[in-house]
Amino acid sequence: MTEQSQPMEGTPLIAPSSTDHPLYEQIVEACRTVYDPEIPVNIYELGLIYTIDISDDNAVDIKMSLTAPGCPVAGEMPGWVADAVEPLPGVKQVNVELVWEPPWGMDMMSDEARLELGFM
Repeated sequence: MTEQSQPMEGTPLIAPSSTDHPLYEQIVEACRTVYDPEIPVNIYELGLIYTIDISDDNAVDIKMSLTAPGCPVAGEMPGWVADAVEPLPGVKQVNVELVWEPPWGMDMMSDEARLELGFM
């Protein structure tokens, strides 16, 4: 890795979410309604939602990943997330971006997801 491509010290690989925003919990709940068709666990518990960034004017930017780049629904899943979040009262607009860094790993799953999938 070259010096330029290394993250600055203290810079998280996954940007923090707007957890203190009044819409945050509703957006998380909306994300929990979206499932990977191949895995019986919602994408939030799988750890595929990396960042939920909500601006002061309630525009929502979501960064998410997939379990694998070759996921058959890769092109569709961001739209499913946007469709789940956009109808929420107060949400101005939603932008969902697919990211591959850091790569998703099983350690990103919640305990609930691990239990559901038999990993605990």
